[in-house]
Amino acid sequence: MKKKDAERIVSIVLWILMVILGADIVIKGLRLDEETWEQMMRKVQQQTMETYLPGMVEEHGEETAVTWLLRQIGAQIPVFMPDRTEEQGSLLEDSKISRKIAEENSEFLEAKLLEENQEAGPPESGYENTGGVDAQNSGENTEETVAGTMEKAPVTDIPLEKFQDFDFVMRSFYTVDKTTSITSEQLNAPELVQMDLRMQTGKEQPQILIYHSHSQEEFIDSVPGDPSTTIVGVGAYLATLLRDTYGYNVIHVTDTFDIVDGKLDRNQAYTFAQERISQILEENPSVEVVIDLHRDGVPEGKRLVTNVNGKETAKIMFFNGLSRTNKNGEISYLPNPYIKENLAFSLQMMLESKKYYPDLARTIYLRGYRYNLHLRPKTLLVECGAQTNTVQEEMNAMEPLADILNKVLTGT
Repeated sequence: MKKKDAERIVSIVLWILMVILGADIVIKGLRLDEETWEQMMRKVQQQTMETYLPGMVEEHGEETAVTWLLRQIGAQIPVFMPDRTEEQGSLLEDSKISRKIAEENSEFLEAKLLEENQEAGPPESGYENTGGVDAQNSGENTEETVAGTMEKAPVTDIPLEKFQDFDFVMRSFYTVDKTTSITSEQLNAPELVQMDLRMQTGKEQPQILIYHSHSQEEFIDSVPGDPSTTIVGVGAYLATLLRDTYGYNVIHVTDTFDIVDGKLDRNQAYTFAQERISQILEENPSVEVVIDLHRDGVPEGKRLVTNVNGKETAKIMFFNGLSRTNKNGEISYLPNPYIKENLAFSLQMMLESKKYYPDLARTIYLRGYRYNLHLRPKTLLVECGAQTNTVQEEMNAMEPLADILNKVLTGT
């Protein structure tokens, strides 16, 4: 008998046996539960092969002839295909979990409203980037006094083409909080560094507004009860420099937003600040620049200090809220039409800082919420030093900060 004929006979016999046995199993199996049915089917299939075709039960690598044959039969007869009930049940369960997560998101957003009011920077982070541009460029500052302002020779100069490299930009200039993320489409660095941010308003009208969402922030040697030794006093010095040295028309708001019923309470500080500052801006539509001046909070053993022109100087950090979180996407109740302009302003400030004061600024911090940066296109949230700095170190930082602000606003 030829081999092909033998294989055909074996195939016919196997099919006949499977049909007979299968019919018997179907009749009896109607009374069995699903699990018993599957076990019996596997047992019958195996016994059929071992009884009538014992030579086929020989292993060949990882797949035996039996499993190979059963796989072929299964491909032809759907009843032998694996049951998907468990997998479908798993998908249904995943769907239930997804709905539950969606329901919980609203609670998450409400909680984050309080977080935005309470925090302006990375709490207890003390983050410092000592690599990137800082590590690659260093030099001595040179200066001369011209017309009452401080003219400085550039220490570093970053070519425009470097900003085509998104990884370079993020590595050198930014820290991204875990609450959010950003892409090269959302942060188009070449476009941001070339955006025209020069002051359009003349000094006969108010141009710059400075305020403090957290007016009670103090320093290591602040005098209790003396606001001139708090962040408010530091803001007053910045306003004086911008008026007297650079000729700007400045409003300094010293209102308190983080004291409720005589106690420190920042749960609504940004909300209270928004109401008051919006009112002032409505009364003074000529204001182009809004600065919310803070100090950061770091571990007690850490000091954010550098040396500028021979003075111990607190380091500064620019801060951007993106009104977008990784968990919830765009935050509809915190709209900000000026995110791109905000990013351009902080990045250009950062570049001027790197150019003239290479060790002054920490990396720009990006976080997921808004922080009242929607009040004007040119709005800055600046963290100057921390609670471990001295009042004098804070005051010293206002001098280079005023200088780089003037460079951005004049385009020089």
